[in-house]
Amino acid sequence: MNSNSTSASSGEAPTLERVGEQPKQSAASGEKSVVEVRGSYCLITPCRDEAQYARRTLDSIARQTHKPALWVIVDDGSTDATPQILAEYAERLPYLRVVRRTDRGVRSVGPGVMQAFYAGVDAISPEEWESFEFICKLDLDLDIPAGYFEEIIRRMDADPRIATCSGSPYFPGADGTLVSEECGEETSVGMIKFYRRSAWEQIGGFIRELTWDAIDCHICRYHGWRACSWDEPAIRFEHLRPMGSSHKSWWTGRVRHGTGQWYMGTRPLYMLASGFYRMTRPPYVAGGAGMLVGYFKSMLTGHPRFHDADLRRFLRKYQLACLMMGKKRATAQLDEQQYDVWLRQRDSKPLPFRRQQQ
Repeated sequence: MNSNSTSASSGEAPTLERVGEQPKQSAASGEKSVVEVRGSYCLITPCRDEAQYARRTLDSIARQTHKPALWVIVDDGSTDATPQILAEYAERLPYLRVVRRTDRGVRSVGPGVMQAFYAGVDAISPEEWESFEFICKLDLDLDIPAGYFEEIIRRMDADPRIATCSGSPYFPGADGTLVSEECGEETSVGMIKFYRRSAWEQIGGFIRELTWDAIDCHICRYHGWRACSWDEPAIRFEHLRPMGSSHKSWWTGRVRHGTGQWYMGTRPLYMLASGFYRMTRPPYVAGGAGMLVGYFKSMLTGHPRFHDADLRRFLRKYQLACLMMGKKRATAQLDEQQYDVWLRQRDSKPLPFRRQQQ
């Protein structure tokens, strides 16, 4: 039900060059200018068999105008050249730390990704963790603009109510232009999910199930925080493996998405509207159909749902408002209604992050 445009704000189709924009050069020295901004951040990257894309992500982080204080990459049992590539870059990037996990035999999404993510969290000492103002779950199949994290932190500094945010993912079309993945502006995207650490701790971190990257945004809003993304040239990025696809097939990825929507608590009417809308976007018909198959198969087989009934009711009420008045207006209205909740809870002390995930 998203109405984001696939073109740039100027009306032109976005190009690959605009996504991979480089930092400005100093006229005197020819060196890249580095702008100092406040906000220490840590990247945590679960990955497996990403040799095809890893160098582009590693290089794009190395080019950032505001670099991470720490980047933990968890190799979840890669069988390709990923370990060798990571070892090479660990010698070059002083903030890169590589954690190697035993090969589980298969690529695992949802719970498997979160297991690897939390292995990365466990590799960070409590003293290091407390020093980070922001954390980010980052995939190893992205090409990110050089000023991305500097701009994201600037926006979060300007609005202390933002818990999590991101730019917008694009993938290259057949004609060389970039095509939007059309993610809603009411969420941050899972492949580069940037968080205010205090907010992440308050919501209890990520769940270890499918749609972890959607449920977290609803939990944020339930507690009065804001979750958002922006489709603007400075923070658009290239997703080298398009969202909703899979290492197996587009169909598998979309069916999995539908299963996750059932687990999250999405109401049937909203799922029908979402599925029919997605049929009008690539991959045409099949993408939306796969989502509906996954959702209604889960319904008929009694697949479990997210345990928090209050959150499911909160979500369904929001989804009904989206159907009635549009997602943008419904989100703005809900964010306004939840402002007092944020004021009351923003200073509440969370449990230690490690204890929350046992």
